[in-house]
Amino acid sequence: MTANELRQKFLDFFKEKGHAILPSASLIPENDPTVLFTTAGMHPLVPYLLGEKHPLGKRLADAQICIRTGDIDEVGDETHLTFFEMLGNWSLGDYFKREAIEWSWEFLADKKWLGIDLERLSITVFAGDNDAPRDEESAKIWQLLGVPAEKISYKGKDDNWWGPAGQSGPCGPDTEMFIDGMEIWNDVFMEYNKKLKVKSEELKVSEYEYEYEFVSLSQKNVDTGMGLERMLAVLNGCKSVYETELFLPIIKKIAEISDKEYAGENVRVFRIIADHIKAATFLLAEGLEPSNVERGYILRRLIRRAVRYGKQLGVKDIFTFIVAQAVIAIYKDAYQQILKNKDFIEEQLVREEEKFTKTLEMGLRELEKMKPKKFVVPIPSLSSKSFGIEYGLSGDDLFNLYSTYGFPIEMSLEEIKKSYQEYNREQGVNITELPKDYEDRILQQFHASLKRHQELSRAGAEQKFAGGLADHSEQVIKYHTAAHLMLAALRRVLGGYVVQRGSNITAERLRFDFSHSERLTPEQIKQVEDLVNEKIQTDLPVVCEEMDLEEAKKKGAMGVFEAKYGERVKVYAIGKEDTFSKEICGGPHVERTGQLGKFKIIKEESSSAGVRRIKAVLE
Repeated sequence: MTANELRQKFLDFFKEKGHAILPSASLIPENDPTVLFTTAGMHPLVPYLLGEKHPLGKRLADAQICIRTGDIDEVGDETHLTFFEMLGNWSLGDYFKREAIEWSWEFLADKKWLGIDLERLSITVFAGDNDAPRDEESAKIWQLLGVPAEKISYKGKDDNWWGPAGQSGPCGPDTEMFIDGMEIWNDVFMEYNKKLKVKSEELKVSEYEYEYEFVSLSQKNVDTGMGLERMLAVLNGCKSVYETELFLPIIKKIAEISDKEYAGENVRVFRIIADHIKAATFLLAEGLEPSNVERGYILRRLIRRAVRYGKQLGVKDIFTFIVAQAVIAIYKDAYQQILKNKDFIEEQLVREEEKFTKTLEMGLRELEKMKPKKFVVPIPSLSSKSFGIEYGLSGDDLFNLYSTYGFPIEMSLEEIKKSYQEYNREQGVNITELPKDYEDRILQQFHASLKRHQELSRAGAEQKFAGGLADHSEQVIKYHTAAHLMLAALRRVLGGYVVQRGSNITAERLRFDFSHSERLTPEQIKQVEDLVNEKIQTDLPVVCEEMDLEEAKKKGAMGVFEAKYGERVKVYAIGKEDTFSKEICGGPHVERTGQLGKFKIIKEESSSAGVRRIKAVLE
């Protein structure tokens, strides 16, 4: 079975079960600022999981493209990926456990669909804890369908609970399906809302100091997810996801470029390059550019990691754009945005690879400067002599090299090793490996420095993403409405070419990216502020209408039309007779602008090339 056939079979099955089919949402979440990327199908649907009415109804299904970087060190094994597709079906307060589990069973077992031998199937369910009870109901449903009790096991939250990556949002227990020990599908029963309990007015930084409560949702939801790549591997008898049609052409291209075989020690290296360039290709297709902050930093890291592994294979020329061409050839029919943005993708990859190559050259020069002249290493076989190269370099030194120049620790150790081997050859001693205790000490120090850096970064990120539309707090809803007013004001002050390029909303402030190439003057900032405040003081009504997408376009509703929408959309209009703003949006919003308070821009700055960023507050 091909990937396209599997994707279509899944959607056809749930269409027969009364589900409306959604197109894949963007990799950059619109309604959930608690995460950098869409890591699961739930992110585009958070408002509807919390009670908003979806214009296409209560039963939905989709194939959602996702990015996850939490397991980046596992990429290269049999199953872990940075970019993947998640096939999912949704119930928004409609059916629940029985139907979800029965349909999972039917799709897997029925010969009309996948026809898998269910002797290969095993199941896990939630074991229960202080927050939620043991899920005996799901276990009984599986047994009634014919799964033996000995093939059903109970697991804790780490395994059988799906919740928000941030600090609040819909969550609940899940039941997971495994074929030959590989997890391929999970059915999540979202019946709780995870809420942060603030113990003091000042929010603490470390997640371990937070306290949460799990409140029953007004509607019980179902969120299922089947990994397309894993299921494809199972159906076609592949040993890993990398041996499927979604990777083999990419791996073949890497073999051509490197003149190396996909075998032995090279297998993991090939897989990492293929995975990272695939993920980078899809992120670039969203218009994202490599940078040193947030999403752009993740993109930069993926590209540079691929380049580093390419150099490990001996590739000397610029190559990432050639690998991306193989990615585009695979996905161009299913996800046309990557073909549409092909030139931008290739241009950015070439630019970033050239930049990183120069970085590596600078890092090498700095490393040479850092090397002391002598390092005495006792040689057991020559106990009367001791010699070597005294680097005196610590893991902290090499971390500074990494954090300043992006020079990887593996390459630093490789360079030290080369010099050590050269010295030993000059002394007539055949020792090629660095002393184990020295290498272990260096790595231990480096990773300790890296961990401190990551903890600081995570603490900052947790503060930055501490709230958002995911929790529907009153203040966040106000900021969401203010963002609509501000975009309309920017278009009137700067010009109709201005479009939204991204946003992040917390309970403390609004951050908004928009297309504009020049710094705003103080006069322009004041004009935008005054216009927004004028519309707030006028106390305009905020009206929501559901309509077909084409009708929304005809009525002049703003939307990111490069992205995909369903056939029916929500359009929020601010003002009735003289409409000030009209946008396609999932909501929610305040009922009248007079509820917002006073709008003030506190900062205007560059975000990236051709994109400006505004930070604003409501007083």
